Amino acid sequence: MGERTVVADVADELARRVAFGQYAPGELMPSVRQVADEFKMNRATAQLILGRLESYGFVDAHRGKGFTIRDVRTEGGVEVYRRLFRLSMPMPEVALEMFGSIVDEERAIVLDTLLDYTEGERRLDPAVLKADIDELESIARSKDPDPRRMLTIELALLRRLQTALGHTMQRAVLNSIGDMVLEVPEAVQAYFAASPDLHVLVWRALVAVWDSDGGPSEAQLALFEDLFGMYHQKVVAKFVELVGVDTAAATGGPVRHAATA
Repeated sequence: MGERTVVADVADELARRVAFGQYAPGELMPSVRQVADEFKMNRATAQLILGRLESYGFVDAHRGKGFTIRDVRTEGGVEVYRRLFRLSMPMPEVALEMFGSIVDEERAIVLDTLLDYTEGERRLDPAVLKADIDELESIARSKDPDPRRMLTIELALLRRLQTALGHTMQRAVLNSIGDMVLEVPEAVQAYFAASPDLHVLVWRALVAVWDSDGGPSEAQLALFEDLFGMYHQKVVAKFVELVGVDTAAATGGPVRHAATA
């Protein structure tokens, strides 16, 4: 095992302890010497690890004092949340809480993007969108569809729409959400709770509407929103199945979002 892997693994372990309460906010982090002793490494490597935790946003450095624990639950930004989600996978209930928040935010942004583009001026060359969808279909119809590659293409399609709409902040948030999901294989698989072909069909239907002179009716838009909501419910249900959350506990009440717990 190389030093780089050791640094990453130990930094993740310490970050996990911060994130899930083993080290309380405001307390001092174990010292360089303590980290070196516990993980049987030299002090230079231990110092590097604590520096990495600072760059992650999990601790603050104080000259002559050491590193103090940050309250990452209440003070952490998007990058902290991203790391928390990946680190939460050994704790299925926590992972589900966080995934529920991710799905809620993603659904709102994607729905707004698709509806705004459908109802507004179409500024993109349809050929560009169709080329991406053709690639999506090629993967979906392959012997072993790659969900990660398909999700990456769909995110790229959404970025094109958001750029055309001028939704720069939404694009930035969606990019961060995409990074969170793509880092966790179970999350990627959950987004394909339905057949990969269905993803292609939805994009084909949207392009057909965008190519037409008239837009969809209010009834069609309402149906689309309902179907979109049902799809995301299936995504969360698939995640429950993949991470092994106790079904009774998971469905006993609303999902509580870990970011604000």
